[in-house]
Amino acid sequence: MTRADQWKLLGVLLATALSIYYLFPSFTYYQLPAGQRAPGSAAARLADLRRKAIHLGLDLQGGMHLVLEVDRSRMNEAEAKDAVERAMEVLRSRIDQFGVAEPLIQRQGENRIVIQLPGLTDRERALELIGKTALLEFKLVRTPEETKNVVARVDAWLAARGAAAGLDTALRRTPLSAHFLSFVSSAFVRQEDVPAVKQLLATPGIDSIVPGDSQFLWSDANQSMQGVTGQELYAVKRQSEMTGGSVATADAQIGLKSTNPGAWGVSMKLTPVGRADFARITGHNVGRQLAIVLDGAVQSAPVINERIPSGDASITGNFTIDSAKDLAIVLRAGALPAPVRVIEERTVGPSMGADSIREGLRAGLLGTALVVVFMIVYYQLSGIIAILALVLNVLYVVAWLAAVGATLTLPGIAGLVLTVGMAVDANVLIFERIREELRNQRSVRQSVELGYNRAFRTILDANLTTLISALFLFQFGTGPVKGFAVTLSIGLIANMFTAVLFTRMLFDFMLGRGKAERLSI
Repeated sequence: MTRADQWKLLGVLLATALSIYYLFPSFTYYQLPAGQRAPGSAAARLADLRRKAIHLGLDLQGGMHLVLEVDRSRMNEAEAKDAVERAMEVLRSRIDQFGVAEPLIQRQGENRIVIQLPGLTDRERALELIGKTALLEFKLVRTPEETKNVVARVDAWLAARGAAAGLDTALRRTPLSAHFLSFVSSAFVRQEDVPAVKQLLATPGIDSIVPGDSQFLWSDANQSMQGVTGQELYAVKRQSEMTGGSVATADAQIGLKSTNPGAWGVSMKLTPVGRADFARITGHNVGRQLAIVLDGAVQSAPVINERIPSGDASITGNFTIDSAKDLAIVLRAGALPAPVRVIEERTVGPSMGADSIREGLRAGLLGTALVVVFMIVYYQLSGIIAILALVLNVLYVVAWLAAVGATLTLPGIAGLVLTVGMAVDANVLIFERIREELRNQRSVRQSVELGYNRAFRTILDANLTTLISALFLFQFGTGPVKGFAVTLSIGLIANMFTAVLFTRMLFDFMLGRGKAERLSI
């Protein structure tokens, strides 16, 4: 074996070893039960395998397809101009941190965003993660005396309105305070009375009674007091003391609530500016409650016992481990610039993905089997060499997909099957050129050398023109079309390596420096 052949062999062995290395995580990952492969899994090893494995598209592993509409109606012209782009960045950050591999996030029209989440079938959790505006605010709670005064003014206004307008319902004439089970720092409303109180607070004109610098906000979840389930109603300052822009990091933790050490919550660390503001706010308001408000709902309202210079804050409440993690994700990613509304939702079941994989593999294997039979029957031993090159070609393409983190879709499988045809076509060109040289009475060694040299230009031209077409498909196409273009492009590059370098090396090895007198072709 010449030194050139040794380098070729080394290159083939190295490429094959790297391919196996990159494919091993995919093999290990997809051997696991489907439940363990779900996005958001806590195990570090599974997360690492999921990151390194070949990503399957929505059409292969199932998932969710969402169309969102960004509500820009309350924004001024300057804010609305790039609201959709900023919303896409926030959503992409949330989804990436959630662990969905290769999501599709793209703009559609003026106000819409299309999102595809392969492998994610937990509908409620996905909608909560994506649809939450995540506007975090720190607001001072009014003192009990201030709150009682506001409620008394509202009750007096409702009573006067009820006496003056005989058409008002009995509900509107009911005092607001009559629905409160207790009234200490906030009003606790029985669950059955919550709709009535909300309707009372929605009475037209009541905003003129509530001071302009105050507002009523509800707690985020039901609570229990004296064995009764209900919600808390807070009177808070309308102006925020701080916003979520002051949050540097947020993490889900357990044991943040002293009264319930086993409860989950979210621990936050503030930015340097946020730490200074937080120290000032807590220092000037010792003894008061500071409400932590997310999307207009009070998550918790701890009492400020002392000045807090550390810049550490926490959100406690009725969190599960998943809801705490999802809240930490949206806080880290930041708030959406405007509310979003889901206008279209489709869930693709994993059974559909399994059918696509099964039928795609069946078609690919059947087509490949027919190619293998033809090559062996028509080209004999040389056909077997071409099949070995074909196997390596497919191995390199799939390994490359895993290495670069590409997504394999059903059109991608079609591109892989087309790559098989392109690989065989290159070998057919070479073999026919070799046969032509043999018919011209050239030696076996000369025929192989001339066959490869003269077929190389044709192979290069064919692959190059196809590659240019694939690049245009990738540039101007969308999700599935891009998947086809990526797979085809990688296959064409691998084809040049296997059909020209690998098979030529095997022929040189068989010919043994020109001593062979016959070639099986």
